[in-house]
Amino acid sequence: MKQIVYPVLALAALFFASCSPKSEMDRFVDQLMSKMTVEEKIGQLNLPVTGDIVTGELKSSDVSNRVREGEVGGLFNLKGTESIRAIQKIAVEESRLGIPLLIGMDVIHGYETVFPIPLGLSCSWDMEAVEKMAFISGQEAGADGIAWTFSPMVDVARDPRWGRVSEGAGEDPFLVSQFSRAMVRGYQNAGILPCVKHFALYGAAEGGRDYNTVDMSRGRMYNVYFPPFKAAVEEGAGSFMASFNEIDGVPATANRWLLTDVLRNQWGFKGFVVSDYTGILEMVDHGIGNFEQVSLRALNAGLDMDMVSEGLFTYIRTGLEKGEISPERLDQACRRILEAKYKLGLFQDPYKFCRRSKENPDSLIFSDPHRALARKIAAESFVLLKNESVLPLKKSGTIAVVGPLASTRENMAGTWSVAARLGECRSLVEGIRDAVEGKAKVLYAKGSNLMSDEQLEIRSTTFGRTIPRDGRSDEALLREALSTASRADVIVAALGEASEMSGESSSRSCIDIPDVQVRLLEELVKLGKPVVLVLFNGRPLTIQREAAMVPALLDVWFGGSESGDAIADVLFGDVNPSGKLTMSFPKNMGQIPIYYAHKNTGRPLEKGKWFQKFRSNYLDVDNEPLFPFGYGLSYTSFEYGPVQLSTEKLSGSGTLTASVTLKNTGEYDGKEVVQLYVRDLVGSVTRPVKELKGFQKLLLKAGESTTVSFTLSPSDLGFYDAEGNYLIEPGDFQLFIGPSSETQNAATFTLE
Repeated sequence: MKQIVYPVLALAALFFASCSPKSEMDRFVDQLMSKMTVEEKIGQLNLPVTGDIVTGELKSSDVSNRVREGEVGGLFNLKGTESIRAIQKIAVEESRLGIPLLIGMDVIHGYETVFPIPLGLSCSWDMEAVEKMAFISGQEAGADGIAWTFSPMVDVARDPRWGRVSEGAGEDPFLVSQFSRAMVRGYQNAGILPCVKHFALYGAAEGGRDYNTVDMSRGRMYNVYFPPFKAAVEEGAGSFMASFNEIDGVPATANRWLLTDVLRNQWGFKGFVVSDYTGILEMVDHGIGNFEQVSLRALNAGLDMDMVSEGLFTYIRTGLEKGEISPERLDQACRRILEAKYKLGLFQDPYKFCRRSKENPDSLIFSDPHRALARKIAAESFVLLKNESVLPLKKSGTIAVVGPLASTRENMAGTWSVAARLGECRSLVEGIRDAVEGKAKVLYAKGSNLMSDEQLEIRSTTFGRTIPRDGRSDEALLREALSTASRADVIVAALGEASEMSGESSSRSCIDIPDVQVRLLEELVKLGKPVVLVLFNGRPLTIQREAAMVPALLDVWFGGSESGDAIADVLFGDVNPSGKLTMSFPKNMGQIPIYYAHKNTGRPLEKGKWFQKFRSNYLDVDNEPLFPFGYGLSYTSFEYGPVQLSTEKLSGSGTLTASVTLKNTGEYDGKEVVQLYVRDLVGSVTRPVKELKGFQKLLLKAGESTTVSFTLSPSDLGFYDAEGNYLIEPGDFQLFIGPSSETQNAATFTLE
């Protein structure tokens, strides 16, 4: 089959760049490095943890002397301008060369103003909102002394057992790539340095178990897991973080093919690479060498900065003396760190991120405009999964709000909200009461503990967020809830996961709603009143039985600081829900991993069938998800016309325009996410049954119609081979436009 091949040309670009005249930054860094001792260069590669917010055991609370001696290049998880200014003053005014520190923090989905968890945020399908979130997060963090954020996480993830799906944008490489670009732009436009993580393949950890082994083909790497990282490079991201897992038997932290051959030589990345927390030391347990060996191996592979392990700080001098590390490689890593500081403006003004103080508080942080935007974005991230004429609720009568997640402020922000004002987040009960004040009566009962067994209660050892166990028995809590709910006209059941049941080190082998909550829901439904299940979760859950029980189901993820009010906005119809899933919901755990862009086997199961003899299927469940990628309901309805193509033959530098007529046929104004998919019908290698290639989110008033158009070129239709070359193959394609990945609204064209 004839192929058009676009090989990687990054090496040539690097060569020509090296021939260009030196920039002002190059001259500055050259001059500075000429004055540096070997120890001072090594110090720039060292990133210890300190401060009042930590992600693990505090290594050292007093780093002042080390900063003074030039042994530290940066610090992380130190919050507040006074503390940061104090340590920066030591670096700039008391160390020999006055090199400023790089101060970082996990600013994942907001700083003090917290937005939805990234998985929820991605369900808005609104990249402008994603960019605004990152910009505001960067503004707030930068105003409080933070110059560097360990975000975005752009790991494609298809196993919801993995807790860190909450930190990413779902299962699709195209969507996650757009998310990656928007996040990088937002942070950089706010003036702080993003750190793209985790490079790479971390989202494919075996069994969904955090930090676990990853093993896959190069073809899957390049076509599914690499694109969001490549997109970040193309947006100019200045730093990357290596992942914990191995690739081809070599941990990413010391994988030269990954960190040098792909990231730098193929993609032309110019920034620096930092390890994840103790990533170097952990390679000893991986079994590829002792601490000295893995430290030197990491540096030689292309790692530039060591987070917490201090292996580079401890062993580079010895490696130089033995000839196992070249002076040029040390200089290269040191230069990359210094260049990042220069680009941030730290050499020009070391205190530029330390302007806020108690006497002069910055008006940006947790400001009313930021909170208003967080509320708006949260409401558009919620996904209406089911609605049998129950929602929106009326602001009248009596409403019972029941469940362990109904009146907890601390859980609204979700995982990795380390700087959040948790006590000022809005709970669901508070939001509902404010929404109907003076119009309806609101009753509340906890109904159950989060889990029935006290030993299984999930607690966050990092940030101390819990749902306190009630002193009463589960039976007493249930009786109170039923008594309360029996006096209501409608019941809102707030169930699901607590915030720290997802996130790092929060993998679950069973992703059901805990049984004690399911029993509560069953008993509430028996009352014969309308029940709205408001689902809190950091991952897709197996909720087939719960979805069948209730007439209405709203997935609200963890919506951030303004969750309570945002949920109320949607429940009462002040905002029409418009979120769409970015990760498929399985019917049961045996279906995992389940994702829309799968490939056919040689014995595919016929669409709509449960079981066929000698086909690729299960005996006990069909192959379809409970809720597919791209799915989400609205209070209104949309009608799609047939797909219209501008041409049935696409070639050369030409383009193809695909259009549909979209009409709002319901009674409410609403937003719809129109999705474009393609299928390559015949390829030199097997191709997915569908691939997302475009989407648009637009508002239509009730009764309004419009034409929605997408433009494709041949370059949109290719794929990567195992060496990273991009291939565009002529042949026949199907093109789909509709409301989810399950749409069959299609037309066919030929790429010549």
